[in-house]
Amino acid sequence: MLVLVANLGSTSFKYRLFDMTDERCLARGAVERIGESESKCVAEIGDWSDERTMPVPDHGVAVSACLEQLTDPQHGVLRDASQVSAIGFKAVHGGRLSGVFVVDDDVLDAMAEMNTAAPAHNPPYIAAMQSLRERLPGLPLVAAFETDFHRSIPESRREYAIPRAWADEFHIRKYGFHGASHRYIATRSAELLGRVDARVISCHLGGSSSLTAIDSEKSVMTTMGMTPQTGLPQNNRVGDFDPFALPLIIERTGMSLDEVLAHLASHGGLLGLSGSSGDIRDLEQAADRGDSGSQLALDVFVQEIRRHLGGMLVALGGADAIVFTGGIGEKGKRIRAAVCQGLEELGIVIDPEANEAVHGESTFHAADSRIELWVIPTNEEIIVARQCVDVLQR
Repeated sequence: MLVLVANLGSTSFKYRLFDMTDERCLARGAVERIGESESKCVAEIGDWSDERTMPVPDHGVAVSACLEQLTDPQHGVLRDASQVSAIGFKAVHGGRLSGVFVVDDDVLDAMAEMNTAAPAHNPPYIAAMQSLRERLPGLPLVAAFETDFHRSIPESRREYAIPRAWADEFHIRKYGFHGASHRYIATRSAELLGRVDARVISCHLGGSSSLTAIDSEKSVMTTMGMTPQTGLPQNNRVGDFDPFALPLIIERTGMSLDEVLAHLASHGGLLGLSGSSGDIRDLEQAADRGDSGSQLALDVFVQEIRRHLGGMLVALGGADAIVFTGGIGEKGKRIRAAVCQGLEELGIVIDPEANEAVHGESTFHAADSRIELWVIPTNEEIIVARQCVDVLQR
């Protein structure tokens, strides 16, 4: 069974093609600058790579362009698109729907109902799915929602202290996101630790970040809530924020509520704190030059990770491992060291030399650390591919 996994951004499309008989990745690629006059289409198929520049007005055309590369007569791995059994989407927010579904009108309606909660994510996914249903009517499309992994979280950690009628009628609760990444860490860490009952804290740190407490491969607590805007401060998104500050901002700036929310979603987070960049690499370089705003952004990011980490240690009653993943988690040795600093009384003891030498799947805890410290590169796409196989077989 061949499964194409799609990961969409507002102006980008990334994909991987898997042969699910042995979970080999046959090809990968991306389309960037969707909607501009010239978009870049890149594919890697074995030893062959291809880069094309062409107009790609929407995500539906982007998927078609990717299929053209995959069916290239000389280098492609497909005779035609009919060889693909399904296209799996790492969908973000389905509100009343949380799970894995073959895309139909009800799935698209449920996603559209959450456009306000996930304005940067849901609209491009809906547009791509609608376009592909028209272009390739015989090809199953599967939506694997990010919220699915977090359905095991106890109700006491999912509910806001709001009128019950609002929660029930408007589906307002803590959903959690980055589900595919945290699910991969749950399964892979269980393999590496040699036990399915392990207590693991998964730290997915990147342009968008979240922590999840995992007990016996199930999510029991996570940092993101109703929307992907919440939890840790993100690259340029605010993270947790007191909603009662909004009237004051509106009053003092003259901005509308929509304008304030858009600003918090694009100029908040680490970018807002530093005033210069939301990229950890830029912030570290600027901080080394003495820039106080950049240092503040780094300090706030680390302290928020540590705050949530402490809460998850309490929720789990301790931990067997803390796993760092995502772009920052895998490459950010300074962030990892700062998060773990001074936590020896909690059983967390870092090996500085091992932390500096991390490459791929690695440990970096000291010999006397009660809690193992790991870096595990995530693989969200294989999780979505497996979910596609499961739903098609059902």
